[in-house]
Amino acid sequence: MNLPSSDHAGPRFKLGRILATPGALEVIAETRVSIVDLLLRHLRGDWGDLSDSDRQQNELAIATGQRILSSYLLPGERTVWIITEADRFATTFLLPGEY
Repeated sequence: MNLPSSDHAGPRFKLGRILATPGALEVIAETRVSIVDLLLRHLRGDWGDLSDSDRQQNELAIATGQRILSSYLLPGERTVWIITEADRFATTFLLPGEY
């Protein structure tokens, strides 16, 4: 299966409301990573640290209106997830243990 490049110039789907758990905000602040940069990566189809199967699922999810997940490994081996809901009502930053 040919997967689209993750170097899209514009958005690939709607984000809805942008939300974040306190834990995710704390980790992002501690690691000094730009929350905007993470959100742009997600929006452009750079899914971060996912398996090929999960990447394929995200590509299908864009076309069929399902949940979209990105996983980013931050400095200090900390991971943050970004999930856009199937109805595109909201996109949430959270830690894997908060799911």
